[in-house]
Amino acid sequence: MSAPLFLFSGVGSDCRMFTPVIDRLKDDFAIVPWDMPGYGGKPLDDGFTFAGMADAVVEDMNRAGIARAVFLGHSIGGMLAQEIAARHPGRVAALILSGTTPVFGSPDGEFQKQFLAARLAPLDQGVTMPELAQSFAKDLLGSNPDPEAGPTATTLMSELPEQSYRAGLTCLVTFNRREELARIAVPTLLIAGEQDTNAPLKTMQRMAEKIRGARIETLPETGHLAPLECPGRFAEAVRRFLNDLP
Repeated sequence: MSAPLFLFSGVGSDCRMFTPVIDRLKDDFAIVPWDMPGYGGKPLDDGFTFAGMADAVVEDMNRAGIARAVFLGHSIGGMLAQEIAARHPGRVAALILSGTTPVFGSPDGEFQKQFLAARLAPLDQGVTMPELAQSFAKDLLGSNPDPEAGPTATTLMSELPEQSYRAGLTCLVTFNRREELARIAVPTLLIAGEQDTNAPLKTMQRMAEKIRGARIETLPETGHLAPLECPGRFAEAVRRFLNDLP
């Protein structure tokens, strides 16, 4: 595979969530961790929309002389990967969608409102990010995570600026690319945690059915933080997929 592998993180962490996966792949593949605005030390600007981020990724590719890339996105990062495929299909060599969905919420928008209000309420009441992080991982992990998964997820979220997290959640609830799934025309791998309640296995199986030629890899005993919970199995799934690309 000659195209570089771009990584997009979930909303509760920057791209350091992929560190144990990167360590297993970096000797064989060119990897570009790409943080969202306000994440990974980036300034939080007015580009924190899916369209704005997709365009920013392509601008960075242009500056680096990269024609096409493989995009691996986890959770909201998987949504960003789908957005790039919809807006800039010619720049996509392949997709790896981890723990994500093609749409967030309900058609009437009520679920989105309730979700955002519930997630922001503790912050509005003065809870700090380090305090919020203490309960972050326990509801997301599966039944048999790597021992470092929980502590790492807690640390990464505690270091995330509050305004960046707020911007990420506000962006998350706007996503809807369900109708574009059938138009994806590049090799696609979906990685699903068997016990993921945020991006349920059944949802990802339906996604795989709508994307022509897509394959799906199910990770047993795994919740929503697959790159941290089982980095070895996650990396091997990615490696097999990349090695099969032309």
